[in-house]
Amino acid sequence: MPARRIALLLLGALFCGTMGLAAFRLLASDGLRPLDAAFLAALLLLSPWIALASANALIGLSILLFTDDPPAHVVPALRRLEPASPRGRTAIALCLRNEEMAPLLQPLGPLLDGLPADRFHLWFLSDTQGAAFQEAEDAAVAGFRASRPGDAGRIHLRRRDENTGFKAGNVMEFLDAEGAGYDYLLCLDADSVMTPAAVLRLAAALDADPRMAILQQLIVGRPVAAPFPRLFQFGMRAGMRAWATGQGWWQGPKGPYWGHNALIRIAPFREHGRLERLPDGSTILSHDQVEAVRLHGAGWGVWCLPDEEGSLEGNPPALPEFLARDLRWAAGNMQYLALLRRPGLDAMARFQLLQAILLFLCAPLWVLAFALAVAIAATGGFSAVPASSLVLAMLLLWLAQHAPKLAGYLQLLAQPAQAGRYGGHGAVLAGAGAEILFTTLLSPISNLNKARFLLALPFGARMGWSPQNRADRGVSWGDAARLLWPHTLAGGAAFGVLAAWAPWAIWFALPWAGGLLVAIPFCVWTSSPRLARWLVQRGVAATPEEVQAASRPGSSVA
Repeated sequence: MPARRIALLLLGALFCGTMGLAAFRLLASDGLRPLDAAFLAALLLLSPWIALASANALIGLSILLFTDDPPAHVVPALRRLEPASPRGRTAIALCLRNEEMAPLLQPLGPLLDGLPADRFHLWFLSDTQGAAFQEAEDAAVAGFRASRPGDAGRIHLRRRDENTGFKAGNVMEFLDAEGAGYDYLLCLDADSVMTPAAVLRLAAALDADPRMAILQQLIVGRPVAAPFPRLFQFGMRAGMRAWATGQGWWQGPKGPYWGHNALIRIAPFREHGRLERLPDGSTILSHDQVEAVRLHGAGWGVWCLPDEEGSLEGNPPALPEFLARDLRWAAGNMQYLALLRRPGLDAMARFQLLQAILLFLCAPLWVLAFALAVAIAATGGFSAVPASSLVLAMLLLWLAQHAPKLAGYLQLLAQPAQAGRYGGHGAVLAGAGAEILFTTLLSPISNLNKARFLLALPFGARMGWSPQNRADRGVSWGDAARLLWPHTLAGGAAFGVLAAWAPWAIWFALPWAGGLLVAIPFCVWTSSPRLARWLVQRGVAATPEEVQAASRPGSSVA
């Protein structure tokens, strides 16, 4: 692994150096003014994340294209799997908090049907509050148990009076009590779906490698008709496949944990995954990566299985829920700043925490870079730079930023069998084109939203870990306007400044300011049932699960 990590660092340094040198030459062509220097500094601060994305994409694409079994190339334990039944006993833990139970229960029946009853038990770990919600939850679990008389003895409900420590506290309390009688824990979220084959492979891998503490399965979006999650998860699936394969190659046993759709060895997790409060007394919100680095430090392996087969989740049904989820994650990841200074963390642990911080800290840097670019253009900057050079620079920056996703699309186009799972090359190209337009409009909205929140975070801004809306819904024009008027105003201001002082630069500002300016209609249109029907009827951004289901009589996408 050290040689692979050195290779990654060299590749990243090459990307950073090339980007920094190109930006300097571009900006210094007419003299380096203070605004130019500030813009260059913003790009240099962004370059490590862009370099990491590009390096992971390049490595991941190479493995996906040129190895016979990419997951086994990344996780060696997969080469030693035995066809025998699982040796360990597994508790399937599904964490609840005021959830709608019917859609949650539907995929659990097929999962239990395919797993040995003496080796896999289902536990509902409830943090649900309120008598009405608790009664509905009790009735749903009782009905589910009654509908499966042969499984009644392996379906359990455990509820806490107080949700101390949120999900991580709920899981650890269970492991300290009833969970102590099991060997493994399969952690699921309320919107998780896993197939028996996927779960059995995770269990066989932990059986084969006694030093493996967590095997994190890659997670992809469940088939859905609603435009926002449909387009979002089509691109996320392509990007995560390449990213996780490349990252898994150099991280090896020091990989990530994303909190669900993963199998955990209970004994080391109980010993090393227990979380204390932060120095300010607050609870660690984004617990999963902290638990992973604690296990790394204790010598246990945390592996990422870069295979999407049989592991799914739901995504936010519309833009408002997506933005709210991003802010919850941002608040949690920013807590890692306090953990970076803790003694006992090795270089890899600090790198991974820093990577999680940069995932969100890049947002204000992108906003700053765009604002500075507008200011430079409005004050006569860039005038000595040929338009062709500006176009090339923007194109290269865009390609580097979206490298994992583009690598995923290239893999599908280069492998006819893989493209066939999505409906063929034409369907891949149509989905990729729609998703790229979608992401181009979404990115500035999302970045500005995160930047506003992160700037307010030191002054007391908070995002609680409240129950999530998972149901498809439309968004009214009024609701969209109340949420997104600051974004629209920012886009209009950028266009106004350029129209007054640098009209030639308006075309260059379209990818960023354009997304902000149409934020309100974008929010409404991407929740439109009419657009959903249009996408489904034409198979645009359909996933392999949807394509497979469509071939069966009477099937439909919800």
